[in-house]
Amino acid sequence: MTGQEIPKVLILTPVKDAVAYADLYFKLLGRLTYPASRLSLGMLEGDSADGTHGHFARILAASEGRWRRTGLWKKDFGFHVPEGVPRWAPPFQVARRAVLARARNHLLFRALDDEEWVLWLDVDVDSYPPDVIERLLSYDKDVLTPHCVKDYGGKTFDYNVWRDRGRLLLGDLREEGEIVRLDAVGGTMLLVRADRHRDGLVFPCFPYGRANPRVRDGMPGESETEGFGLMAADMGIQPWGLPGLEIRHFMPNHTPG
Repeated sequence: MTGQEIPKVLILTPVKDAVAYADLYFKLLGRLTYPASRLSLGMLEGDSADGTHGHFARILAASEGRWRRTGLWKKDFGFHVPEGVPRWAPPFQVARRAVLARARNHLLFRALDDEEWVLWLDVDVDSYPPDVIERLLSYDKDVLTPHCVKDYGGKTFDYNVWRDRGRLLLGDLREEGEIVRLDAVGGTMLLVRADRHRDGLVFPCFPYGRANPRVRDGMPGESETEGFGLMAADMGIQPWGLPGLEIRHFMPNHTPG
């Protein structure tokens, strides 16, 4: 395969108060075995209180020329979870997920150019295989996610990735096979064929799918990445998951990298 035949991939990451994760984030990107000349990076920073935008700008400036292209944008939404309250606290989830969906869409519309694929990657994923992009691309699926876990071989971390109205997580589907059908996806790491984004597949910032049979019992719809999965299905696009391809999310007891 020649350089021109290797697909161009755009890695997109929304960031907020992410200074503590920056070094490892870029270290892991540097370990990727996918050709850097075919990788572009895009980040959107918003509402940070720790100097995230300036910190990421300095790192990108220092790595100029390493990647095919890079971009860093800023968009404040004015949303803050009160200090001392975990970001997943139920009273703030609807507003938080709506803002995150808006951030993803802003980033997508600003960053996507001529790439064939988009890889969504959270800044606080702390470990993944260096050949993860090649492995994901090998399945040639429009929407595909690996299994984000708390520890390798352990429990699922990303509860936004599910099937059967949220009853089955990727950890529950390990025995089903190498690749499994999903109804909803998460954004810790998510590969999307770029043309599906261009077709209008985005992240709903409102409860999507009010009359959708895949919506969980008692839910008015799904937003952000879960709404993305339902929208994909409504567009005739099947989301897929890889229970055995594990990536690890940051947890306080982890040894980074």
